[in-house]
Amino acid sequence: MKHPSLLLIAAAATAAMAMPAAAQDVAITHARLVIGDGSAPIEDGTVVVRAGRVVAAGAGVSVPAGMDAIDAGGRWVTPGIVAGFTRLGIVEVDGVRSTDDSAAGDSPFHASLDVAPAVNPLAMPVEINRAAGITRAVVAPATSDSIFAGQGAVIDLGRDRDAITKRHAFQFMEYGEDGAQEAGGSRPAAFAMFRNALLQARDYARDPDGYADQGKDALVNAYDAKALMPVAEGEVPLLVHVERASDILALLDLKRELPKLKLVLVGASEGWTVADRIAAAGVPVIASALNDLPAAFEKVAATQSNVGRMQAAGVTVALGTINDNDARQARHEKQYAGNLVALTKVPGATGLRWDQAFASITSGAAEAIGMADQIGSLRPGRHGDVVIWSGDPLELDSVAQTVFIDGVKQPLETRQDKLRQRYMQPTEGSLPNAYER
Repeated sequence: MKHPSLLLIAAAATAAMAMPAAAQDVAITHARLVIGDGSAPIEDGTVVVRAGRVVAAGAGVSVPAGMDAIDAGGRWVTPGIVAGFTRLGIVEVDGVRSTDDSAAGDSPFHASLDVAPAVNPLAMPVEINRAAGITRAVVAPATSDSIFAGQGAVIDLGRDRDAITKRHAFQFMEYGEDGAQEAGGSRPAAFAMFRNALLQARDYARDPDGYADQGKDALVNAYDAKALMPVAEGEVPLLVHVERASDILALLDLKRELPKLKLVLVGASEGWTVADRIAAAGVPVIASALNDLPAAFEKVAATQSNVGRMQAAGVTVALGTINDNDARQARHEKQYAGNLVALTKVPGATGLRWDQAFASITSGAAEAIGMADQIGSLRPGRHGDVVIWSGDPLELDSVAQTVFIDGVKQPLETRQDKLRQRYMQPTEGSLPNAYER
């Protein structure tokens, strides 16, 4: 039996979650203001949020009469961090299958799988990353028995029940070593599966009823074919996990063959070796920031300078955490961005300027998935996601002190905080029965 006080706390928390807080009209003044679009920080800046959206940000911005104002006192104020590739909210405990909705190995469906209904805003990793200044996340499914994982979503990390910013935001696909295994054992098999799937999506678009009549004779079921239609037409981005340079070039060739395809590379450890080709194709990259060891045959040319070199070649680069504790540790992205700044001090290495590095964890991710007009910066009209930091947000000792998501001030206390407070100095009668007997 649960302790009565715990039941009351859980009920109160559930009730609070069911009633979203109203957005605040607020101005933050005297800030070291970062717009998040790659521009330099602005001294003594002001950001104004009204009805959940940014209406103005910069130097010399006036506070509307009667609006609440927060004096930042010279502290850093930035847009919330946009985690470029995660599995936040769809995995709780890796070892407990019932808490992992990232992949469906026994399902007949693949491309049509939609992560949005599985996102749990109460998942512990969500509150932990919110407390670290993460306000939005790109959430992707994982593959199983197909190169297509399904339809990803963009979520906010606000403490309410409505986590989905955009569902069906992209399709996720594996290529390279993992894609080859999912397709039957080789990269040619993965390419054949991909081409066939797009052809069948076009067949479905021409005659949905006739396609459905094929039944099991179709290599791609009607539901999956329908989900791939907007990918074939360039209406939905296709995020592809790829690491090896030759695999990247194969995908760029495919992009030339299918110019409507909105291709986004994920991982791209060897991207720096073909950065000029990626830039010429206008394909953005959600990179793994610090892959610097040949952890697989497809990563032989990995280097910490990868992101800096791609950026220098003109590639739009954001940071993600694919296969890097991606269900929990999106908060490491700000550390990774800081490390990229530090690389500018290392002889022979290529890193990023501070403003470039911060953009790689804000507007860069938004731009990669086609949502730069909605999230990732403090430009007017964007969602009112604002963070006040104790210091430079790319320094390890800086913490998020105040977080707004859609203009709503967020609680930053986590379950870990509560457990620490509870057990550091427990008093008699304060512990559950199991600890008192």
